[in-house]
Order: sequence, then structure tokens, then C-alpha cells
Amino acid sequence: MQVFDASSIVYAWDNYPVAQFPGMWRWMAAQLVDQSIVMASVALTEVGHVAPECAQWLEENGVGTLPMTDAILQDALRIKNLLGIVSDKYGGGVDENDLMIIATARSARVRLISNEAAQPGLPKIMANYKIPAVCAMADVKVECVNFVEFVKQSKVVFG
Repeated sequence: MQVFDASSIVYAWDNYPVAQFPGMWRWMAAQLVDQSIVMASVALTEVGHVAPECAQWLEENGVGTLPMTDAILQDALRIKNLLGIVSDKYGGGVDENDLMIIATARSARVRLISNEAAQPGLPKIMANYKIPAVCAMADVKVECVNFVEFVKQSKVVFG
């Protein structure tokens, strides 16, 4: 199982249209059916806001969602504290939903697929860390790859 962030599925939707990449989307649909790909409930809600047709496709193809539990919310709060975010004063990095998505992947002990930008030179202020940087933190440790890397690592050939 792998948890998808909204950014990765919207990236795929925008850059690999279903009509032009039907094989890839059939494969993605099969991954949804067998629960190899799931989403945190907050990520699916985000997709609905930015790409309603993509959210509809996900729902029609049986996307599994992982609900927010108290344990996930507590872990998101722990990560928020690690980043030094006070109250709701988020910086230029992760937001509340991102923290819940990371905590969901941690809870399920699975890899997170996110197309948030990698930050080769980490910001001095941890509140400006984006998803990949937060995932790489020693006290978080969630494997995180982008959509293209996810497809490459699958070794699936679409013909």
C-alpha cells in the first residue's frame, strides 16, 4: 500500500490525460481496486477542490481512504511541534493537511507519493519545510517519492 498526496494525483491527472495514457490509468485503477494506492481522507477532499473530475474518477474507481484517527491527529501535532509551528502560524512549507497526510503514511508504515517540491538546501526555518523535507526528518522517517519516480519504480511498461 502507498498513500497518495493530492499533489501527486493532480499532477498525474494534469500531465497524463486519460485519453492519451489509457494504459497508465487502467493500471492506476487496478492499483486502487486492490488498495495498493490509497489516500488520506483530507487528500481526497483537496483533490475535489482543485480537480473535481479527478476526484470523481478516483471515487468511480474505488479509491480507498484512510480516515483521520486520534493517533494520526496526535502524530500530526507532534510533527507540527517538531517544526516549531505555533498555533496556526504555518510558514512557507507544510500546512495542516500536509501534516495529517504525512502522519497517515507514518501510521500505515507506507511510502508517501507527493509532488511537493524537494528542497535540496533546507530552509533555516523548519516551518518552511515542504513534505519531502518533513518526511526525511529523523523523527518522522517516511519514504517519499514523486509520481514519476513511483511509476519508474513500478517497472510497469505501458504500451
